[in-house]
Amino acid sequence: MPINRAASTSVDVPRGLAGVVVTDTSLGDVRGLEGFYHYRQYSAVELAQTRGFEDVWHLMVHGELPDVEQRADFTARTAALRRLPDGVRATLPAVAAAAGRSGPLAGLRTALSLLGAAKGFRPVYDIDPEQRRTDTVTASAAVPTLLTALYRLGQGLDPVEPREDLSYAANYLYMLTGSEPDAARTRAIEQYLISTIDHGFNASTFTARVITSTGADVAAALVGAVGALSGPLHGGAPSRALDTLDAIGTSERIDSWIRERVLAGDRIMGFGHPVYRTEDPRSRMLRGIAKQFGGPLVDFAVEVERHVEAILAELKPGRELHTNVEFYAGVVMELCGLPREMFTPTFAAARVVGWSANILEQAEDPKIIRPAARYVGPVPPVAVPLMV
Repeated sequence: MPINRAASTSVDVPRGLAGVVVTDTSLGDVRGLEGFYHYRQYSAVELAQTRGFEDVWHLMVHGELPDVEQRADFTARTAALRRLPDGVRATLPAVAAAAGRSGPLAGLRTALSLLGAAKGFRPVYDIDPEQRRTDTVTASAAVPTLLTALYRLGQGLDPVEPREDLSYAANYLYMLTGSEPDAARTRAIEQYLISTIDHGFNASTFTARVITSTGADVAAALVGAVGALSGPLHGGAPSRALDTLDAIGTSERIDSWIRERVLAGDRIMGFGHPVYRTEDPRSRMLRGIAKQFGGPLVDFAVEVERHVEAILAELKPGRELHTNVEFYAGVVMELCGLPREMFTPTFAAARVVGWSANILEQAEDPKIIRPAARYVGPVPPVAVPLMV
């Protein structure tokens, strides 16, 4: 039998590459045993509590928090990039119609490809670091405009043109609803956006880096990342976590509803995380934001969280299963008036900055990412049967 040279030099790793270190990064890390994550040298939660979105965006792509002058320059530059090229804007009604019930995130994949073509994005392999940075900032600034336009078109409404005088978060809400948001809702969404910019080598971030390693352009890498994010086991969970609250309905049904599903082996959306073995720090922060709003939904969510964690501890002893970011993210976005079909797209409006930072970092490494697989099919070679 011929020797499989590739297999003879391969190294077995855990399923899903769990815990496998594939590169070095200076962008941040998730310390799951501690319940802590950071962007560069700063606590991500502390950044969300003390800084604006543009500050953290600057940190991720430029490597440092801006001073007052840098903040003003960066904010003005990114705000000016929110408007779409005429050709892209003209195609959005057709994109929204084609996406249909699949929604804005499906349309974003097409729209980002169109944006990259219209802006003349070239392979990162062929351009210098400054042009790569310009391309990522251009794409990131346009994503909220694309998402909100696709949503509104899908609802039979006209898109709302962006405003340069509003912050990233306020402009996003303005383009989505057509009304300028109040300060409390703007800040709540801004904190959510900051808290979800980056989170280690998750599926979508890794996808972006794999595509970048081929030397492809920024739009191609972002399209791949959006595709990964669309999966319900990744970014598709915030609305599903809120659907769980709806399905339970009342306090009296919490115990029976949860027990039935846990015993059936079903996953309880909004609980558990592949990295954290403690409470998700993002969930803790968002719970605090939700409590600032208060109301029946928040009270019920806190009650469900308490019951679910107790039931999971009883039925799955030894496993640390707590709420993850999706659980209270859904609550906060609902309180801020976002439609549920825009929960995951809103996640994308934040994560595009993290993807961009990872694209920039990966583009500095000339090595293509090319893992191996173990063949487990029928033993070759088998003679090809003749057609009778």
